[in-house]
Amino acid sequence: MMKLHTKPAVLGLLLALYGGLAGAMDVADAYRQSLANDPASLAADQALLAGREQALQGDALLRPRVSLQAGVSRIHDHQTGELAPPVSSLLSTDSTGTARQATLQLVQPLYDRGALASRRQLHQQTELAQTSFAAARQEQALRVAQAYFGVLLAEETLRVVGNELAAVRQQRDRAQARFDVGQDRITDLREAQARLDAVTTREVAARSMLELRQAQFRETTGLAPDGLAPLAQSFVPRAPEPAALAAWQATGEGRSTAVLARQSALEIAQAELSKKGLAARPTVDLVASYGARNQSGNLSPLVAPSGDRNAAIGLVLNVPLYAGGGLDSRQREAAARVGQAEQELAAARRDVRLAVQEGYLAVTTGVSRVAAQEQALVSARSALDATSQGRDVGTRTALDVLDAQQRLYAAQLELMQGRVDYLLGRLRLAAAAGELNEDSLRTLDLWLEGGHG
Repeated sequence: MMKLHTKPAVLGLLLALYGGLAGAMDVADAYRQSLANDPASLAADQALLAGREQALQGDALLRPRVSLQAGVSRIHDHQTGELAPPVSSLLSTDSTGTARQATLQLVQPLYDRGALASRRQLHQQTELAQTSFAAARQEQALRVAQAYFGVLLAEETLRVVGNELAAVRQQRDRAQARFDVGQDRITDLREAQARLDAVTTREVAARSMLELRQAQFRETTGLAPDGLAPLAQSFVPRAPEPAALAAWQATGEGRSTAVLARQSALEIAQAELSKKGLAARPTVDLVASYGARNQSGNLSPLVAPSGDRNAAIGLVLNVPLYAGGGLDSRQREAAARVGQAEQELAAARRDVRLAVQEGYLAVTTGVSRVAAQEQALVSARSALDATSQGRDVGTRTALDVLDAQQRLYAAQLELMQGRVDYLLGRLRLAAAAGELNEDSLRTLDLWLEGGHG
């Protein structure tokens, strides 16, 4: 009977543990939620939709244009002079009626080099919108990661400061008790109280910072910052792959959204220069029209024809001759804009190389930094144990123990900060190289509690 009752209990415990892990929110989960809640992400969606329309507008420049013009007029005609007999028989002295007319016209460009350049320019505007959307997605991923790890760091800070506050309060109470029996000096008690007041102030600041970080996470993702997966206890940082900085920089120059955006801007400027250079070229359009006129009342056919139908088809040649020098000026302006875009592209490549190097160094130095901070934490614990033992045998004072405790708690926070900086450095490196996406966020599961990879 005992065995039958034990199995459901163990099974329930396992399900509870599994449910707790499955319910933890990782960075990728927070990112997906932010896409539907963050106004910046929603604005990027609309900007992409607007940008896609520009390619359609460019295609429309070479397609037929059809227009309909219609009108209706109320006419009262009164003749005061004497008309010749042939005309007087057709045109009465007083007539009133309604005249209607409608014309349907089709214009098909046949030769328009400027329209071709405009079409290419508008297609590049769509490409630029797509690149800007990708850049916005990367910025969103970084923003969510910063908010996520900001909450974790603030929670850890409050936890460590809370532990430090409890330890310092214990040391203050110990100093008070020893002072009351005459075993400690008043200066030791006052020093312990000053330490307690300082840590209390830090706890208030840490609590306020946690509330701010939680609000930032909530505003970014639309979710409460509850159940965030913490950093794994077995946190083992890895060097970037590939290990060569030059390979990362080459990838960045070819795939970075900043470089791609400047390349699109250069192509747009070149298309604008081509368009301005072709502004003086002749254009040829095929024009076809069909019109009809009708009237009611006693109006004369000379005033408003009735039942008139006409159709026409032909070619229209347009040759710009002189525009006051504006065409040449606009062409020189466009050429200067091309030069500007070329320099901005070169600057973007330079900035990407530097950004990649910064992210690369953050990851590579983060590996050794975290290892050093882990060793510093071990040393701080050993130092606190030795100092506490020395206080018990009389070779160390209570203030020495407070100093050792402070170094321990500082080492814990530095280790947490180093781990967060390492993870954000990986994301910034991926963003600089143009490779940051949702899959990049999923790789962070390797360093989160319950993650796998």
